Amino acid sequence: MSKSGGINLIIAIGAFNAFLAIGTGAFAAHGLKDLLSADYLNTFKTAADYQLIHGIGLIIIGILSKSNPDRYNFVAATLMFIGIILFCGSLYLLTLTNTKWFGFITPFGGLFFLASWLTLGFNYLLDKD
Repeated sequence: MSKSGGINLIIAIGAFNAFLAIGTGAFAAHGLKDLLSADYLNTFKTAADYQLIHGIGLIIIGILSKSNPDRYNFVAATLMFIGIILFCGSLYLLTLTNTKWFGFITPFGGLFFLASWLTLGFNYLLDKD
């Protein structure tokens, strides 16, 4: 895949995650409010919020990559996407299945989020141009 194709893919994945976050948030607010406890509904909302924030983060990384197609942008985007899968996915599964061990996966997703933001920050802090 060409660099511009990879950049466009990052933006597309970010946009699709933002779409999914809004859809799952609306689904929780309307379809799950009578099925989940208040705590689980709040946990589900947290997952949707983080998915939306990091979907927008992916879009921003893609836009930044258009003017600076540095490989660390791709590393940051990959880490962020893995974070979405692990953090948000584990919280969605925890709340929908009431399977507690999914909660053990969530902090690993958080670590991927942290690593993605640090990678992005240092990429621009240490940029020689």
